[in-house]
Amino acid sequence: MKKDKSSENSQRAGNSKNHQYEVTVGLEIHAELNTKTKLFCSSKNDPDETRPNVNVCPVCMGHPGTLPVLNKEAVRKIIMVGLALGGQISELTEFDRKHYFYPDIPKGYQISQYKHPLVTGGSLNGVAITRVHLEEDTARSSHDAHEGGQFSLVDFNRSGVPLMELVTEPVIHSAGGASRFARELQLMLQYLGASEANMEKGEMRVEANISVARHGVAERGTKVEVKNLNSFRAVEKAIEFETARHIELIESGGKVLQETRGFDENSGKTFSQRLKEESHDYRYFPDPDIPKLKASDIPELNPKNVAKDLPELPVERRVRFKKDFGLREEDIEIYIRDKKWGDYFENVAEHFDSNKELVGLASNYINSDLAGLVKENPNHWRENEIATANMAKLVDMIGKGIVSSRGAKDILKIMFERGGRPEEIAKEENLIQKNDTSELATIVEKIINEQTKVVTDYKAGKTTALQFLIGQAMKATRGSANPETLRKIFVEKLD
Repeated sequence: MKKDKSSENSQRAGNSKNHQYEVTVGLEIHAELNTKTKLFCSSKNDPDETRPNVNVCPVCMGHPGTLPVLNKEAVRKIIMVGLALGGQISELTEFDRKHYFYPDIPKGYQISQYKHPLVTGGSLNGVAITRVHLEEDTARSSHDAHEGGQFSLVDFNRSGVPLMELVTEPVIHSAGGASRFARELQLMLQYLGASEANMEKGEMRVEANISVARHGVAERGTKVEVKNLNSFRAVEKAIEFETARHIELIESGGKVLQETRGFDENSGKTFSQRLKEESHDYRYFPDPDIPKLKASDIPELNPKNVAKDLPELPVERRVRFKKDFGLREEDIEIYIRDKKWGDYFENVAEHFDSNKELVGLASNYINSDLAGLVKENPNHWRENEIATANMAKLVDMIGKGIVSSRGAKDILKIMFERGGRPEEIAKEENLIQKNDTSELATIVEKIINEQTKVVTDYKAGKTTALQFLIGQAMKATRGSANPETLRKIFVEKLD
C-alpha cells in the first residue's frame, strides 16, 4: 500500500514543531433534546425509530401554509442547561430563519436563534460559554449506489426534533481539553435529563473550530471548522491532525484556508468539504410566525421556578462522594460517568451509617467483582438486579468475618445468577467461615503431612511457602475457613 507522504510529513512537523505553536479551539456542540414531540409540531420525537418517514406531519415536512407552535418543554430544558452552566437567561428571546438549501431542509430554511439566544455566558470545566440556543434539527440524508447509478434518500423522522446548540469561547488549547469538555457536557445533559446525548445514535455531535499560530503572536491563525465529530476519540484525533496540518502549511510557506472539513475515522484524516460560510450567507431574519418569548411571564419557564427543579450535577456529586464516602478519585469517576451505577453504589452505602470502612469494601466489590459479572451478562443484570439490601448484607458478612473473601465471591456469583439472600446461600453452600480451631487443626495437620517439600521450604526461610499452605487449606474447606485462623495454626505447628 502506498503511504501518504503528506500525512507522514504532517505528523513529523507536528511532533517537532508543536512547542513553537499554540492551537486554539472553540467547540460547537449539538444535542437532541429528549422531549416527547418535535420542536414545532406534535410529531413523535423518537430517536430509536428505524422505519423512515413515520414520525412526520405537514409542519415538520415544510408544507406551505403550515404554522409552527413552540414546544414549551424544549425551552424549559434549555433554560435548565443555562442555569446549570451559570449563564444568563435572556429576558426576551426570538427565533430566526437561517436560509440554506439542501435536501434535508424541506422549507429552504432552518428555524434557529441568532441575535437573541435563550442563554448567554456561563462556564463548564473551566471553559467559558458564548451562548446556548434552541433550533430544529434537520432530516437525515443517506447516499448510496444502485445498479451503477447514484441516488440519495432523505428520512424526515429527525426533521424538526428540538436541538440544543452550545458554543464555547475559543479558549481550549489542546485536543484532550476539547474531549474532556465534551465528555463533561454529555454528563451534565444526562444528569439534567435534557438529552441522552448518545453520540453513537447521533444525539450529540461536535464541531471543532481550530486555528494554529506561533507562540507570542497576538493574532490567531486562520480558523478551520471540522464538522460532525461523533465520538470523543474523533474529537481528539481530528484536532491533532488539523494542528499538524496547519503547522506543516505554515512552515512550508503555504496558506491555511478558512473552510469546513470532514473527518474520516478510518484514516484519521480530515478532508475539505466547502469554503466556510459567514453568518450573512444565511440571510437571518426573525421568523414572523413565532412570537417573541418572555420566559419569566410563563410560570413553567420562569428561571426562578426552573432552578428549584435542578438535580445534583456531576461536579457537585464528585465533591459529595469524596466528602461522604472517602472514595478514591478513580472510583468516584466510575460512579459519576455511569449515573445508574453510582445510584446503585449509593443505595448500598446508605446501609452502613457512614462506616467508611464498610463503604470502601462495598465499593471494591461493586467495582471489581460485581462489575465483572455485569460486563459478561449485561442483559441479565438489567432484568435481575441484585437488591441493594442483599448486596449490603453480603458486605456486612465480609466485614464481620462471617464469610471469607473467596466465599463472598462465590455467594455474589450465585446472587447474580439466580438471586437469593446471602446468608441463606452461605448456609446452603457451606460457605460460613470456620473459626473452630480444633476442626481446622485437623485439616492443617493433613496439609502439612501432604506438602512435605513446601514445609521444608518454609523452615528454610521461604515465607511464601506459608501462603501456599494456607491456600491449600482454604481449598480443602471450599473457602469457608478463616485465613487468619489458619495462619495462626500453621505457624504454631510449623514453628
